[in-house]
Amino acid sequence: MADQPEKTAAAAAPEAQPTTTNTTTTETAVSESQSQPQPEAEQKVEQQATAEASAAAPAAATEPSVTEPAPAPAQEAPEDKKEEAPKEENKDTKAEEPKEEQKAEEPKAEAKAEANAEEAKEEQQKPAQPEYLAKNPALSQFFDRLSAILSSTGHNEMWGVTLKDSSDVPTVNILIKFLRANEGNVKLAEEQLTKALNWRKEMNPLALTEGHYSAERYGGLGYVTKYPEANGKEVIVTWNIYGNVKSIDQTFGDVDGFIKWRVALMELAIKDLKLSEATTVIDYDGEDPYQMLQVHDYQNVSFLRLNPTIKAASKKTIEVFSTAYPELLREKFFVNVPAIMGWMFAAMKVFLSKNTTRKFHPISNGANLAREFPSLKEKFPKTYGGSGATLEETAFTVNLDKAEPTAEAPKEEPKEEPKEEQAEAPKEEAKTEQTEAPKEEVKEEAKEEAKTEQPAAGEPAKAEPAVTAQEAPAAAEAK
Repeated sequence: MADQPEKTAAAAAPEAQPTTTNTTTTETAVSESQSQPQPEAEQKVEQQATAEASAAAPAAATEPSVTEPAPAPAQEAPEDKKEEAPKEENKDTKAEEPKEEQKAEEPKAEAKAEANAEEAKEEQQKPAQPEYLAKNPALSQFFDRLSAILSSTGHNEMWGVTLKDSSDVPTVNILIKFLRANEGNVKLAEEQLTKALNWRKEMNPLALTEGHYSAERYGGLGYVTKYPEANGKEVIVTWNIYGNVKSIDQTFGDVDGFIKWRVALMELAIKDLKLSEATTVIDYDGEDPYQMLQVHDYQNVSFLRLNPTIKAASKKTIEVFSTAYPELLREKFFVNVPAIMGWMFAAMKVFLSKNTTRKFHPISNGANLAREFPSLKEKFPKTYGGSGATLEETAFTVNLDKAEPTAEAPKEEPKEEPKEEQAEAPKEEAKTEQTEAPKEEVKEEAKEEAKTEQPAAGEPAKAEPAVTAQEAPAAAEAK
């Protein structure tokens, strides 16, 4: 269409040749007309070109080879679309990737939600933490360490109780005692419990209660009594009567033997506390019903301050009992205590806590002991201010074996024979001397009688030596 003006101009030119006008002028006009087309024609041509181009563009997308000018934009369009296609694909893949991640995370989130739901159900199904643990974090921490303590010691028995977990009341009461003895310090309580378990594993105190002990050494020295109260409970009292010691060396010389006897007596008293039958947890800050009274009687004791044997036995007893038997004494009374016993109380303060030493009460007169327990005055022995029977009649103790005299009889017979022989020998010598003495006296008397016949002037001088010889033994006896 753009070539049409040129064709019309060319057609007009041959038609103008027959004219007689100047060819130059006509050519010039034609060239001018050709070089300067009318504005309206140009606008129409441009409009037609743009219309064809616009019409050719969609056609080029489907039929790119219809016209020559169209292939260039038609070829460029697919390239742009190809370039844009990967971008769109990338966008799609990027959009799909988060979706896939979300899909992958969804099962995890669901699994977590299910696990949390199961944990919540388990927590709901589990019983709530006991009040004695909720109120006492130290006790809860102590129980967290219990499994490791039992594993390290290889022993789980304490005072006849098998240590278990925080749901077992007897176990809870025992741990409370160890914790109270250390004023709530979990580390110190753990150390003491470990030592006590190791000691019990080595000593086997329960077996000691079935053992037999020498009556000559320990007879009359220790007793256990049970006094019923109005509330139905029983008051357990252990009695140590050190004033009845017969021989210091026999009783205290064997320290290990003394400790075993003393431990056996203590274990008998603990059995009557019935810790293994406990159904109520001890109030940590309140009264402990699983405790006993203890009385030490030092009537006529005057040797404890100076004797090293008794000091060694007493020191060892304090060390063992302060470690292995915490918080089992409600009160301890030292009766008929002489002034020289001050060193013993000083030693106790070194090994025992303040809470324990506050329970110690020295009483100089044992007859005043019953005043401390008005409800038990009728049960206490008369010796201690009560109106009850003696300890020998009402109390019980460990198994005591009396010594058999027949075993010692053969040993004493040979020892007595030489003594008799030695005693008889001097007697015979004395008899011979006595028999010889009269003979000598008879001879002297015969001589004197013979001499009497001599003049009287010499008699006084001879008679004086005989008198001095008889008075000499008497003087010697007087000296």
